[in-house]
Amino acid sequence: MSHPTPYAVRLADEITRQLGQLADHLAQLPPQEAPQALARILDPDDGVLGGVTHLVITGSVFAKAEAERGALPAEVWLALGRASNELNDIALDLDEHRETLQHVSAHPTTRAAKPPIPAPLVVRRRR
Repeated sequence: MSHPTPYAVRLADEITRQLGQLADHLAQLPPQEAPQALARILDPDDGVLGGVTHLVITGSVFAKAEAERGALPAEVWLALGRASNELNDIALDLDEHRETLQHVSAHPTTRAAKPPIPAPLVVRRRR
């Protein structure tokens, strides 16, 4: 007899599916709408990135308790702890740019007389 899939596993599968849909939709948004959607996704408090960070932090707390009782290797807890710290740092770094994304979406660019000069995306250090 097979065991029914727990609700949390079904929920995780559904959220994963919806995240894929969101990524597909984001890739197809017009340039004036994409920055606003991206700003919402990257919101460290109420956005997808904030939600994923919170989820990994919660997983780390669970893993710590399980590692302390010997049910999980300590490495699992340490890896989840590192991941939650890294995600939090990334969310804070990206939050610095959320206002810019919101501004860009609120003030669509108009055609300039001269095309803009592309900014270099890679800066090489001199030795």
